Amino acid sequence: MAEASVLKVAAAQYPIGQPESLGEWETKIASWVADGAATGADLLVFPEYAAIEQAAALGPTVYGDLTTTLEEVAALADKRVAFHAALAATHNVHILVGSGPSKTDDGRFVNAAQLVTPDGKVGVQEKLIMTPFEHGWGVTAGGPLRVFETDLGRLSILICYDSEFPLLARAAVEAGAEAILVPSCTERISGYHRVRTGSEARALENTIVTVQSPTVGDAPWSPAVDLNVGAAGIYVPPEHGVSDTGVLAEGTLNAHQWVFAEVDLASLRRLRTSGEMRNFGDWPAQPGAEPLAHTVEVVSLRA
Repeated sequence: MAEASVLKVAAAQYPIGQPESLGEWETKIASWVADGAATGADLLVFPEYAAIEQAAALGPTVYGDLTTTLEEVAALADKRVAFHAALAATHNVHILVGSGPSKTDDGRFVNAAQLVTPDGKVGVQEKLIMTPFEHGWGVTAGGPLRVFETDLGRLSILICYDSEFPLLARAAVEAGAEAILVPSCTERISGYHRVRTGSEARALENTIVTVQSPTVGDAPWSPAVDLNVGAAGIYVPPEHGVSDTGVLAEGTLNAHQWVFAEVDLASLRRLRTSGEMRNFGDWPAQPGAEPLAHTVEVVSLRA
């Protein structure tokens, strides 16, 4: 199959609300997916911990306790993913489902995001490096790092904090990734800018596109996602003829919106050997740089 030359992607600035029922939550998600598909995007990206919104529908005994939230939202994971998969089929889009807790076979909780395709295939990426909050909450590191072969191109997912670590992105790119999706959840403007800076830097270092999707808005009912600050952004290397700033698209801080861009993947490939700078090719010139592709699992989600 020929390589995709264009990626049409939309990133959600998704507001955490307080749905009174799971049916109300489903109605909200269905509306957001319909609006995202209406942008013309083939890929919709939802943020980190968007799934925690479901806890509101389960009542205060669930949403008021962090451990119970983990248990109950994790128990909904299969139905949550199946619901998004049905929407993906309806709208003929790929969807990165908002991440949430998932329980492993050995009883641990991990932070997992699922990539669903229009024909029902599902790829899973677990967060690799935990924040101090997640350590305290009892969410543990998952893995492995994966690259997903899709009809839209080769995609990888670095959940929030993971985007701040260059070797993770480099491993994914060496294993073929040309786009890295960065679902995020940050409570302060400083946190948003850390993830944004990481996303921009990973695009520059690897001559790829990165797509950040944040939660926004206050949810005082939840001790987990009570404060949410951010803006969606779609980033590429700052290069003449591609983007002078490296920002293909960005949202208004804390607005409720989709942010869309059409990414010229073919031009990004050409930049690797003919750009103003050659960051991708010059990476091995760094002292200590070693090949990393062998650390990544490649998963096919092609139709």
